[in-house]
Amino acid sequence: MIDMRFYALLREREEISVRYDPKSAAIWCYFNPSVRPCYSLTMLEEIHGLQLEIIDYFQMHHMEPKTPIRYFIVASQTPGVFNYGGDLNLFSQLIAQRDREKLVAYGKMCIDIAYLNSCSLNLPITTISLVEGDALGGGFEAALSSNVIIAEEHIKLGFPEIRFNLFPGMGAYSFLARAIGVNKTEEMITSGGLYSARELYEQGAITVLAKPGQAQEALSKFIKSHSRVFNGMQAIKKARERYEPIPYSELLDIVKIWADAALGLEAKDLKMMQKLVQTQSQKTARMVKTRTRQDRRISREPIRFPFIDSEGNRVVKERRRGVDRRLSS
Repeated sequence: MIDMRFYALLREREEISVRYDPKSAAIWCYFNPSVRPCYSLTMLEEIHGLQLEIIDYFQMHHMEPKTPIRYFIVASQTPGVFNYGGDLNLFSQLIAQRDREKLVAYGKMCIDIAYLNSCSLNLPITTISLVEGDALGGGFEAALSSNVIIAEEHIKLGFPEIRFNLFPGMGAYSFLARAIGVNKTEEMITSGGLYSARELYEQGAITVLAKPGQAQEALSKFIKSHSRVFNGMQAIKKARERYEPIPYSELLDIVKIWADAALGLEAKDLKMMQKLVQTQSQKTARMVKTRTRQDRRISREPIRFPFIDSEGNRVVKERRRGVDRRLSS
């Protein structure tokens, strides 16, 4: 029987979809953008909110939740795109307004999420990025913040920020340099080029490489293998974090460097930024968000009425319209 406080984690949100797979003991967080597949303020707030709610759920049950959670998986519902990264439209507006405070605030929200992801929310779980589409800029940074990255070999990843005279300031340098070294990291950032997942796998930035269309099969195999030695792998992860930690202060200092650099952009740089926005919009204009394979195969235990919801109200019957009949008994 699902703990109803846990069930509250799965509620509907605006720009992320949250699912639970009992078979793999995994919470899934799908990017479900309302416009372009980038990190809007709404999406960032919802992702961070979900992270904090999972932490609260563990603490509420003294780190032994009634519903097992071993994995936190981030994926996308936009075909061919994991995430294009920062909201360039918003950046342009804030730069034009000379609003350093809001630029730093946006960057801080990004690193708050990335930091928690990198340290597994300070919980006995493993964070995974399932990258089935292109990940650019902040989208690549987000993937790098996970403990494990599973990517299809044909997809493209990279940092285009140098094209408009900026750099990726929400964790890219910190995460990537620890994975492939400073020289290769700076080469990648300054080139502004795109790299295949296979190239990055060979350099050590990707954990598991999958054939096109087979990322979820690769994920299932990884979890099956990883679960057998979960205790040992958790200990190894803690040892790695102790040996080579990523301090939050480091991430925040780089965000401030990024904000100052953003305020130094010229009109031609902002014009290039807008050109990238237009290109992204054109690519995604005809895309239709689809119900993922993960959605189709997830099963949930039936809800039995009456129960007490997350706000303490007594619920005696199903109140939602168009509810999936599989969720009620």
